[in-house]
Amino acid sequence: MEAPNRCNTDNKPQAKWTESFVDFGPDLLFSDPSLHACSPTLARIDATDLKSTASIQKELKSLVQKYVPYSPGIYGILDPLNRLIYVGKSKALRARLLSYFLPGVSDEKAGQILKHARGIVWETQPSEFAALLREQSLIRTWQPTLNVVGMPNRSQPAYLNLGRGPAESFYVSRQWDTRASICRGPLYGSTKLFRAAEILNRYFLLRDCSTKTPMLFSDQLSLFDIPERAGCLRAELGTCLAPCLADSLRSNYRAQEDLARAWMRGESADIYHQLAQQMQKAVERTQFERAARLQEDAAIFKWLHGKLKQLQKASCDPPSLYWVETTGGTRFPKGGILYLLRSGGVQFAVAHRPKSSSIRKSLETWLGADKEIELRYCRPHETLGLVATWFQKNPSLKKNRLPVKSLGDALEGLAKLSAGGN
Repeated sequence: MEAPNRCNTDNKPQAKWTESFVDFGPDLLFSDPSLHACSPTLARIDATDLKSTASIQKELKSLVQKYVPYSPGIYGILDPLNRLIYVGKSKALRARLLSYFLPGVSDEKAGQILKHARGIVWETQPSEFAALLREQSLIRTWQPTLNVVGMPNRSQPAYLNLGRGPAESFYVSRQWDTRASICRGPLYGSTKLFRAAEILNRYFLLRDCSTKTPMLFSDQLSLFDIPERAGCLRAELGTCLAPCLADSLRSNYRAQEDLARAWMRGESADIYHQLAQQMQKAVERTQFERAARLQEDAAIFKWLHGKLKQLQKASCDPPSLYWVETTGGTRFPKGGILYLLRSGGVQFAVAHRPKSSSIRKSLETWLGADKEIELRYCRPHETLGLVATWFQKNPSLKKNRLPVKSLGDALEGLAKLSAGGN
């Protein structure tokens, strides 16, 4: 017996911030016409015996055993108010969900999930890789409580940005900021990242005040000749060029912005070594508290430099094709799914049927466009970290990833993948 489908899958609503869960929303990676048949179908089970926590868990376990398949996919946990509180993924959905009900499970996260669970929803996916991409997208969209709050060893991604003109500065955001001049991430360790942004602004003499603070430059005309006061003490301490003052030169500030951009691109001197030198001088002067703080700051920048270097290297990767064989389910193409990667991340996907000629048109569209494709499907930076980690954990799968420079390279590569994978 197939799992009961309690959602209108013919006309799925967009994911919305509502008190009551309805649907996850469409999967943008299945937007290509060749993958319309793969559009996820949401299935759901609910506990009806609400006498006790034990009876609820017993019923949910029985329903999981009866209806949930062993296929790859993603799942969501619903609380008594029908709110989505957790999203997860697995290459074998039934096995993963049943693991929550094992006797003696002491994991804090599993305990919290079972404590609040009243219903379970799931979508089957064509592969573990597809489930991983879908899980990341849903967590970013819905931000379920138990995915980001109160979970040990679980931190939210953050991004280091340079922007917010007319006087740019370093700042940290939780999402990719399209308004920033340069954005790097995702990075995990927001406490260290906020401290790094503070040091960078001080090092490059950039502001760190509110965006509501008016920026004044001496090359701007003023209606009234009224003396301005700096918004903070950094101008007096000499750690900021104070664009909030009328006697600040725009050209000087832009020169510092250029240096900051160069650092973000890895083109300037390493701040880590300068902090280490300052720490050594502080030790020689017996300024031990200052030396300890500089040591912490130096460690932060050593960590940040390594992460930014990895992201820069991944973002410079040439366009490539990554073929993934589908597992189980009659909805999924037999030949597999071809993911199109640009700047290190997934941009969109098409069905890969060895004898199909329609893929040529999709590849021509992808190779001939850049930002236009990002708006229609996915922005590569959103999956940059996920893709890099995937290949680090699964180095044997790199053989299914082929760099391409032209349509001819793409078609030739597909022929090789078809010969090897089929």
